[in-house]
Amino acid sequence: MGAFDDNGVTRREFMRRTMALSGAAMMGSAGLGVSGGVWAAGSDAPEKKEIRVGFIPLTDCSSVVMAAVRKFDEKYGIKIIPSKEASWASVRDKLVSGELDAAHVLYGLVYGVHLGIGGPKKDMAVLMSLNHNGQAITLASKLREQGVTDGAGLRKLITAKPGEYTFAQTFPTGTHAMWLYYWLAAHDINPMKDVKVITVPPPQMVANMRVGNMDGFCVGEPWNNRAIMDRIGFTAVTTQDIWTDHPEKVLGTTADWVAKHPNAARALTAAILEAGRWIDASLPNRRTTAETVAQKSYVNTDMDVILERMLGRYSNGLGRSWDDPNYMKFYNDGAVNFPYLTDGMWFLTQHRRWGLLDKDVDYLAVAKQVNRIDIYKQAAAAAGVSLPKSDMRSAKLIDGTVWDGRDPAKYAGSFKVRA
Repeated sequence: MGAFDDNGVTRREFMRRTMALSGAAMMGSAGLGVSGGVWAAGSDAPEKKEIRVGFIPLTDCSSVVMAAVRKFDEKYGIKIIPSKEASWASVRDKLVSGELDAAHVLYGLVYGVHLGIGGPKKDMAVLMSLNHNGQAITLASKLREQGVTDGAGLRKLITAKPGEYTFAQTFPTGTHAMWLYYWLAAHDINPMKDVKVITVPPPQMVANMRVGNMDGFCVGEPWNNRAIMDRIGFTAVTTQDIWTDHPEKVLGTTADWVAKHPNAARALTAAILEAGRWIDASLPNRRTTAETVAQKSYVNTDMDVILERMLGRYSNGLGRSWDDPNYMKFYNDGAVNFPYLTDGMWFLTQHRRWGLLDKDVDYLAVAKQVNRIDIYKQAAAAAGVSLPKSDMRSAKLIDGTVWDGRDPAKYAGSFKVRA
């Protein structure tokens, strides 16, 4: 345990978190030795043995990487080939063309492609959620020098000193765009009118802020912590403070791929489920994960930059440090991974709010088309993962509004700040 002391985690904190994760550790044996033979008439063998899965260099690619590295894939008769990609646009294009079989991908990107916004239109599928929490909004140090430390301060500055303020997200229909827009709007800043918004691939965020190209950005880890360590920015808000246990990356593919490879889709989902469970089972497993994904072939950064926030050890670059109970989770007794219909629907409501959709759609019907709960349930049974009681869930967000999916069109139109 002493190895963790250097990273600021005390023995007492180690034991607390290990106890909190013990349920996941106990579940770890549940799926062992379970055959997938009950799932399909005829052969249950995966239709494709080698499955190429794209990922972007972010901490939340970890379950995809660890499924391959620790060979959870072999148990299900497949070989996952992780494919490092340069941008979300590249991931989108390679999924659509079939160059990638599946990908670690932004939730909203999958829905955008399905509806033909933000790129080509193609029927898509979400097989599972890969993680909750663990993103952030970083503001440039130059704003701190002008008295800005939070959203209220940013609003005050923009009002007092009108000008061009530039903020970056990673893809127009993606999660980071929606967290950025939601947070700005919660502080009465209209992202479509009051600031300029640009798209920058995640690994390029810090370099662009360093040369002054932006005042702030929303991205996944480790790039927010990297900005702090490089002393060019500070964390204004974590995304778990915008929405605790929010959906983030998913395992996405095309509807055609699932139709042609249902057994492979089940096997892929089950293998990554087991990897997420393994990551969340203990702090040593999280450390091993950080050491692995920090390597050049994956995220390509210093391990400590990843590890701190993987362990829930946060500092904001303004002198505050805390243990965040809502740090990035990959399993959480299966609660992370179920593809809740309401999660997909929420992104559609925000696409409507910001004018990406020009009219309301049948939100629930679209979510039922995209989120392949049938495949997930088969994979969860194979891996011994429990299921939630409902395929819908509710949450209260940072502005006090409650999202429960009951009337998505009304919800989408209810916001004072919108496009």
